[in-house]
Amino acid sequence: MDDWDPFSQDHPGLPCTVAGGIEIKPGDRVRLRPLGRADVFDLALDGKTATVISIEQDFEDRIHLSVTVDDDPGNDFGRQGKPGHRFFFGIDEIEPLKGDDQP
Repeated sequence: MDDWDPFSQDHPGLPCTVAGGIEIKPGDRVRLRPLGRADVFDLALDGKTATVISIEQDFEDRIHLSVTVDDDPGNDFGRQGKPGHRFFFGIDEIEPLKGDDQP
């Protein structure tokens, strides 16, 4: 444990999690349902489809999904980890898209 660095950028994230009884992993598509209504992004992103880039767990064991919005012309920047095109949502703020729900 001596080499553990909580601020290291070199962490793999979680391989999967469960949302709405469905397993979610990087590459899966989801529909965004922000709960906070804290800013304009919560309103603008509500109902949009997105692709899960990574699954992160914070120091308080909360799970966050890093996503890129499918119709964002700059979503390739989000996949590269650059700011402005990658968004974080909690498990309770997404709906998994499976089968016929996939656009």
